[in-house]
Amino acid sequence: MGSKIEIRILSTYSDLKQVQKLEENVWNMDPLPLHQTITASQNGGLLLGAFIDGEMAGFSYSFAGFNKGKSYLCSHMLGIHPSHQDKGVGSQLKQEQKKIAKEMGYDLIVWTYDPLETKNGYLNLSKLHTICSTYVENCYGEMEGSLNRGLPSDRFKVEWWINSPHVEKQHRFKQDQDDIVIQWDALKNDLPKLLNIEKRLKTLHHKDQSILVPVPADFQRLKNVNNDLAFDWRLKTREIFQSLFSIGYAVVSLIKSEDEPVHYYKLVKRNKLDINRYSRNGGDK
Repeated sequence: MGSKIEIRILSTYSDLKQVQKLEENVWNMDPLPLHQTITASQNGGLLLGAFIDGEMAGFSYSFAGFNKGKSYLCSHMLGIHPSHQDKGVGSQLKQEQKKIAKEMGYDLIVWTYDPLETKNGYLNLSKLHTICSTYVENCYGEMEGSLNRGLPSDRFKVEWWINSPHVEKQHRFKQDQDDIVIQWDALKNDLPKLLNIEKRLKTLHHKDQSILVPVPADFQRLKNVNNDLAFDWRLKTREIFQSLFSIGYAVVSLIKSEDEPVHYYKLVKRNKLDINRYSRNGGDK
C-alpha cells in the first residue's frame, strides 16, 4: 500500500523555494521567480503542494485571470516529481484546486497543454471533464526543455467549468459506431501517420456527428524515432482542430486504444454540452 498524499496550500517563502527545486527536477529549466509566485498567492492566485512522507511530490500554480468583465483562475503549471508520476498525484491536486477555487468564488479554471501529449489529455478531458475549443499556435515560442524541444509549442486551451453539470456528472464519452474517424495508417516500424486530410476536412463542415481525431499514443517515442513525422503530426492536427473548432466543435474526451499506436480525441458540437449558462459565450464558440 502506497504512502498517503497530503495536499495543502503553499504560501511561505520556504514552501515556494521547494516549488522552485521541483520545477528544475521536472522541466530542467529555470524556475519561476519567488516574487512572482508569492505575489500571485496574495492576489487571487492559488498554489498547492502534494506531499508524500513529508517531501513535496508535486505542485500546482495558478493566478487570477480577467477577460471582458469576467474573472477566472488561470492554472499555469502542474508539476509532478519523476519518481512520483503515475500515482494519481496530479489528479488529486486538480480536485483540491477545484474545491478551493469554488470556495474562492471562481466558476472557471483554464490552462494549456500540448494536445499530442495523451497522458495530459486523458487526465484533463476524460477524468476532470474539461472541454477545449481553443487552439493556440506556437503558444510559448521555441522551448528548450526536453519534452518540447524541436517543435512549435502548440497548445490546447482547456476550460474547466467547475460548477457546471458537465463537470459534476460522471459521464463517459465513448467510441460509437456513428463516429466519423479521421484516417491514419501505420508505417513499417509501427509508427502512426495521418493520411491526406484536405478532402476529409471539407466534408466535415457539413456534418453534425461526433468526430474522432487520432493522435500518437506515445508522442515522445515517435518524436525521438522520427522527428519529421512528429512535425507532420503537429501541422496536420493543428489544421484539423482549428478547422473543427471554427465550425462549433469542442474536444470532450480522450479515448485510449489498447491495440493501436494511436488514441482518439472525441469532439462534439459545443452547444450540446451542459455548460451553456456558465459559459460567457453561451456554448456557441
